[in-house]
Amino acid sequence: MKLMTPLVATIVASTLLSACSESGSSQPNIAIGPPASTTQQVSRLILEAYGIGEDDYSAYQEGFGAALDGVQDGNIDISIGILGLPSGSIENLQAAAGDARMIGLSDEAVEYIEERSDYRRFSIPKDSYDFLDEDVTTVTAYAVLVGNTHSINEELGYELARLMHEKAEENTHAQSSFMTLENALNGSEGIPIHPGAKRYYEEQGLTVDNSVAELDIKQEKSEFILGTGSQGGTYYPLGGEMATIWNNYLDDANFTNIETGASIENLVSIRDDKMDLGMTVHAPAKDAIEGSGEFESGTIDNVAFIGHIYPEIIQIVTRDASGITSLDDIAN
Repeated sequence: MKLMTPLVATIVASTLLSACSESGSSQPNIAIGPPASTTQQVSRLILEAYGIGEDDYSAYQEGFGAALDGVQDGNIDISIGILGLPSGSIENLQAAAGDARMIGLSDEAVEYIEERSDYRRFSIPKDSYDFLDEDVTTVTAYAVLVGNTHSINEELGYELARLMHEKAEENTHAQSSFMTLENALNGSEGIPIHPGAKRYYEEQGLTVDNSVAELDIKQEKSEFILGTGSQGGTYYPLGGEMATIWNNYLDDANFTNIETGASIENLVSIRDDKMDLGMTVHAPAKDAIEGSGEFESGTIDNVAFIGHIYPEIIQIVTRDASGITSLDDIAN
């Protein structure tokens, strides 16, 4: 018998998977985010709100860029991501496939999520993407920058907060428009603030009610790691722009942004002193301080709030070709 080459086998497997998805004869393939990510945590909460259990779908633990590649190819039916608005990755999907669809959440699902998390109702305006015909109901949180109190001293914390806001116009990423003093403390509730950041914000006339993090600098250093997210998401390119600005204006410090599994991985890496700065959704950062949610096994006491970055919006994407118009289609 003649064996298939690896390339032919891959094509056959992809074709079969796509055919099964289109016929509805198999469970839907849903990208719920990378392992140890906030995306995965909220994805499961969203599906739970519809009564969709882990046995009702095949979970793909992909970064958002890879997940949307799968949606485009027909190998993934739905991708759930926490992204800025608009998302370049979603725009690229529409440009390539031509039939992108955004799935909204029901009022009941939003209420379920709000009761069990810090996510809140948000309406994606229909002019956010050219393929939308109406506003889409979803939920949102805040992306924030946190620092390691073992390595970010008071003066550096001050400069990081200052440059985030005073040099925001040099950041070419679309989400940098949200880095304003008006938004600076969004997402800080329940998180100790870095004393350097607190000093900067109070100098700008802001009232800071947060508890102040205690610094315990283990070692003065000049090389710093910023944890972001997957390359297909918002954190990685935005974090790269932020690091570039810091490097341009801080002579005695060098910042390197790295790709990670995002929020939870960044918080754990800060806990373990493998990372100096991390981008995270505010909800898991608060959980880390309280020892709740993903951090029930123990609190993280060396995380400090430095500044708000942008609103994090849950965006659920499929294609018309999937035949899925609502998460109710899976629940039923």
